[in-house]
Amino acid sequence: MSEVEKIDTAKLKYDADGLIPVVAQDYKDGTVLMVAYMNKESLDLTLETGRATYWSRSRKKLWKKGEESGNFQQVKSMTIDCDLDTIVIKIDQIGGAACHTGHRSCFYRERDGQNWKTVGQPLFDPKAVYKK
Repeated sequence: MSEVEKIDTAKLKYDADGLIPVVAQDYKDGTVLMVAYMNKESLDLTLETGRATYWSRSRKKLWKKGEESGNFQQVKSMTIDCDLDTIVIKIDQIGGAACHTGHRSCFYRERDGQNWKTVGQPLFDPKAVYKK
């Protein structure tokens, strides 16, 4: 029997910058699509809207995944680990590609002997999608 536990998002263990790592997986096959970070505001927006919103460390602002590319992430389920310091979200990747390079997953490089090889082809041309 499962136990219902109320956990306030403020009680999660954010790092010194107020961020918590998030692993985004395809809800159908479990492929890890990307790892990003959320702060309390982006987590609350994700919970409220059902669409993944992250905190962009490089741009220092909220990042609604797909706002430029159209490749949104619809959240299907969300789990937190036992230490309350990492989140896993299972998502429906609208548009097919999670990575800004156009690949389905940000993890498109695979170790091959002493080298890394690219696995799969990009699903879109980033130069055509990201105008900035």
